[in-house]
Amino acid sequence: MTPNAAGILFGVLALVTWFAHIPIRPELLSGKKPDLAMPAIDPAMAADLMAAALSGGSSIPTALTSLHRALGEEAEGSGLDVAARTLLMGGTWAEAWQEVPSRFDPLKESLEPAWADGAAPLQLLARTAAGIRERRVRTAREAAAELGTRLVLPLGICFLPAFVLVGIVPVIASAGLDIF
Repeated sequence: MTPNAAGILFGVLALVTWFAHIPIRPELLSGKKPDLAMPAIDPAMAADLMAAALSGGSSIPTALTSLHRALGEEAEGSGLDVAARTLLMGGTWAEAWQEVPSRFDPLKESLEPAWADGAAPLQLLARTAAGIRERRVRTAREAAAELGTRLVLPLGICFLPAFVLVGIVPVIASAGLDIF
């Protein structure tokens, strides 16, 4: 086999191997349109958006409606418009939030003192968003620490024999040859 043919063969094999690892989405093969709905919003981002709407002078029901409209392309509905209408019609806080998914519970809990007692909502929302982000960072750090402990044994099993074979055996062999 000539060097050019071998090079072409290895190049084709490399391309086939590379293309074999590209994930193929089944909905593209079936001819269906892919789902273009946005994923659910992060609760900390929802608190930040709510704080921005409230700092602009909106009332809580108006801000809830605006947030619902902003999240209109999500795969899962928010139900925040139902909560806003219930509050405007005189419903209780608990009644208003019955149709809202549980992912908005931090928003519900931080806005309740503002609705019930007239507390300033911006600080409550900022504290809620900061708490969510701190919890996420703490969880990520704990997972990273756990990963480090899980990797010690496999790395030790792999690298210790390699260290012995590459580092110690040649030194003992050369010292043994000098002695004999």
